[in-house]
Amino acid sequence: MGGTGDPVPGGASERARGTTGSVRVRATAAAAFRACTDPVALATWRVPDAMTGEVHEFDARVGGRYRMSLTYSTADHEVAGKSSRHTDTFTGTFVELVPGERIVEVVEFETDDPTLTGPMTVTTTFVEHDGTTVVTVHHDHLPAGIRREDDELGTRQSLATLRTYLEG
Repeated sequence: MGGTGDPVPGGASERARGTTGSVRVRATAAAAFRACTDPVALATWRVPDAMTGEVHEFDARVGGRYRMSLTYSTADHEVAGKSSRHTDTFTGTFVELVPGERIVEVVEFETDDPTLTGPMTVTTTFVEHDGTTVVTVHHDHLPAGIRREDDELGTRQSLATLRTYLEG
């Protein structure tokens, strides 16, 4: 970031800022919502490219919790996971569930790295129009150790997989 008044990377104002990604799918808002609240579906689509997902526990209700791991391909030895050598493990708590409209989660990585700790709010919205639904995912309060560009890329890749999942 340059000298044009941009925040310092990892500074307080950048941490408070979030990232947003959207995708339009040929599916109902109800179907998209179900894909976000079903552990089998979530392990399939909420995974950036070159990773696999595993849901360890899942309780889709307000106040319910889930735990999930995303594991990088071991062929890519340069990529380090946040929780272990090649894995990002995180827990989430459902704060709000409005079927077909919105999901709000508070997510935290399991890590010893202080730059990757702290709660991040993930808000997913569903807006249906003319037989399609726009699914938007917004992350607030990214931990300082997560580059916004990386978060945006992972979100775009996951949403592309969601489109494939929903459209067959």
